[in-house]
Amino acid sequence: MVDAAGVRKNFGGLQVLKGIDLQVGRGDVTCLVGPSGSGKTTMLRCINHLEKINGGRLYVDGELMGYREKGGRLHELHPREAAKQRRDIGMVFQHFNLFPHMTALQNVIEAPTRVKRAKRAVATESAQALLERVGLGDKAKAYPAQLSGGQQQRVAIARALAMEPKLMLFDEPTSALDPELVGEVLDAMKQLARDGMTMVVVTHEMGFAREVGDSLVFMDGGVVVESGAPRDVLGNPQHERTKSFLSKVL
Repeated sequence: MVDAAGVRKNFGGLQVLKGIDLQVGRGDVTCLVGPSGSGKTTMLRCINHLEKINGGRLYVDGELMGYREKGGRLHELHPREAAKQRRDIGMVFQHFNLFPHMTALQNVIEAPTRVKRAKRAVATESAQALLERVGLGDKAKAYPAQLSGGQQQRVAIARALAMEPKLMLFDEPTSALDPELVGEVLDAMKQLARDGMTMVVVTHEMGFAREVGDSLVFMDGGVVVESGAPRDVLGNPQHERTKSFLSKVL
């Protein structure tokens, strides 16, 4: 589903990604872990072309993201074409980014009705089902300010799912939550994984990575230091940098 080859990203003179290779199989859950500043979130944002890459190639479901290749050179797509690609990729951010003036239900139906031109009645029925799926069927008429952080994040997950994505990206979806609210969001994500959704998750939740992840990628300094099955990497890391990091978070 995701195939990144030699992906590089600079912010001015700072090289944040230094040639990342990453493959994510269809239906797999890949967890990106590592210290702050290692490039995890930047890599995630490159996958759906929220950040433009400076080198390499990045494909989602066989389609080159954000660019057209001609004569061995990349030509950036028009923003409208890039947005059309992004339509098939759901993203859940660290901070929920719900529209505060809309109810939970209105937040979920906004994109299908505006972007996909779905009929309001159809979108509403689907949105209610999605809220039920994340355990918030009784909160459809609640505004974000009336919801806990965990509930807001679950609405954000339902909103991303409303576009029927083939890939879901999660950028530290629990890091802004109080500890007692983390579990309800992780439970919703575990259910998605059981349903076969392809997911790339930037996370500090090592228990989630061990239980749900098909692969774990440890990044540091803009490179992939180590990757493999989560139980192998967490239980028997091969690289000294990985051992040092895990000794502080496990």
